[in-house]
Amino acid sequence: MFTNSIRLVALASVLISGAAFAENPMVGGAPMYENKNIIENAVNSKDHTTLVAAVKAAGLIETLQGKGPFTVFAPTNAAFDALPKGTVETLLKPENKDKLTKILTCHVVAANADSKAIMKMVDDDKGAHPVKTVGGCVWTAKYKGDKLTLTDENGTVANVTIANVKQSNGVIHVIDKVLLPKM
Repeated sequence: MFTNSIRLVALASVLISGAAFAENPMVGGAPMYENKNIIENAVNSKDHTTLVAAVKAAGLIETLQGKGPFTVFAPTNAAFDALPKGTVETLLKPENKDKLTKILTCHVVAANADSKAIMKMVDDDKGAHPVKTVGGCVWTAKYKGDKLTLTDENGTVANVTIANVKQSNGVIHVIDKVLLPKM
């Protein structure tokens, strides 16, 4: 009887932790943990190796490990691959650190905004909400159904493909395009 009780408690704890774990989506084949910061989670996503390399090259690791809160619109490797040939390699060079930093900080908002909050802001602004980034860019957030989009200053539209990846210092929304400042 005592052994069965232990098994029942163990099973219940697995089910409860599984339910808590299920709240945060997997990203790039890796679990994302709410008690870890943006960098601690991002380094485990196989879909964000280019973004992590860029964040390192720009010297933003410490910032994104900070208290926050941050909302990060995180482009995938495929989003970086879609840029013109040689763009990523050029941006990763030390002499282009300022430009890279600008691009990356334009993917960060100094707030903890889940998709529901962003959609409410869009509704409050009658269908399009200006999103002011840490890098000084202003993107336009819109949505249709439950699909959230961001449009950069050049007209490029990024779709949020995975929303509401909760972090200890904010939230990540995975996007399918790299958003660029007006050049």
